[in-house]
Amino acid sequence: MNDFLELLKYGKAIHVLAMLMIGFGFLMVFVKRYGYGAVTATYIAVSIAIPYYMFFKEMHIFGEPAELTMDQFILAEFCAVSVLIATGAFLGRLKMAQYIIMTLIFVPSYMLNEWIMLDNGMGLIPKGQLIDTGGSIVIHQFGAYFGLGVIVRMTTSEDFNKKIESDKISNQFSMLGSMVLWVFWPSFCSAPAEISKMPLAAVNTVLALCGATVSTYIASTMIRKKIAIEDMANATLAGAVAIGSSCAHTTPKASLIVGFVAGILSVIGFTIIQPRVQRALKGIDTCGVHNLHGMPGIFGGLVAIAVAQNVVPGLQIKGVFITLIIAWITGLATGTIVSLFGYRKQSYEDAVEFIVEEEHH
Repeated sequence: MNDFLELLKYGKAIHVLAMLMIGFGFLMVFVKRYGYGAVTATYIAVSIAIPYYMFFKEMHIFGEPAELTMDQFILAEFCAVSVLIATGAFLGRLKMAQYIIMTLIFVPSYMLNEWIMLDNGMGLIPKGQLIDTGGSIVIHQFGAYFGLGVIVRMTTSEDFNKKIESDKISNQFSMLGSMVLWVFWPSFCSAPAEISKMPLAAVNTVLALCGATVSTYIASTMIRKKIAIEDMANATLAGAVAIGSSCAHTTPKASLIVGFVAGILSVIGFTIIQPRVQRALKGIDTCGVHNLHGMPGIFGGLVAIAVAQNVVPGLQIKGVFITLIIAWITGLATGTIVSLFGYRKQSYEDAVEFIVEEEHH
């Protein structure tokens, strides 16, 4: 049976790897002059986060390693996903070496929070009591607010005057990344579920994505009067972020509704809330991770109280709250450390660090 499970989980683990490299990598390519930087930062962050996480687990730091090799690998991938979510907040404003420093501090910070949420670390949340199968709280919310903590320290006054440019080609690549994420997300959410609940978790994830995709189109058209491709690339995925917590514990109908609401929430984030958050933090959120992972992550963690079975409402609220605090504090600290290594001469420009072919006009 264990051999069979390992094999089954191997398929899901490879799907998550596709999300990490192709999905997140290309979603972040929308910055016109920072395509090389976005994919290289993705490569490096993932390649550090996975072995680093496994190393800590083997040392029995932050809880016991998982029984199955694949479970351990999938948990390491989830940590890498959270790293990339955080990276989206300050994308284009760090030197390549600073992404490495950030990842080295991120992994233990993430593991500390994961240990508290899922393994009864410090005795705050009884093991197995937090409903967060697909990581709305532990993966998405943590990554987003860690990233927002970093940008408070890693945004210069010049960055506010510099437009983050995208063009048709960079946006089409970003859409490709979005679609890869969309396709493989059911594997992502169902991978940690009990084997009997995997099919339900997968179907619920697809339905939440469908709901968010339709509502993104409606909300984008209504608020902006025309469809914005950045809404289509990002807010469509908010359904999967939001259903993460309850995907194995709720009904298909509820999943569709949760996804629909999350899509609207995310578009409102991109159109109305983001400028206000950036002014308040005096920091720029390059990819709008607060709109795709932050708010839908919190929403997913809390909506589980209404839609999932066997939920302890107080624990869900506590989980969301503690994760917010740990992510914010560790993010601010990381931003402070990373800022000691200086700032990029020009933000969002590959040419600063890469050999770039001359463009012929």
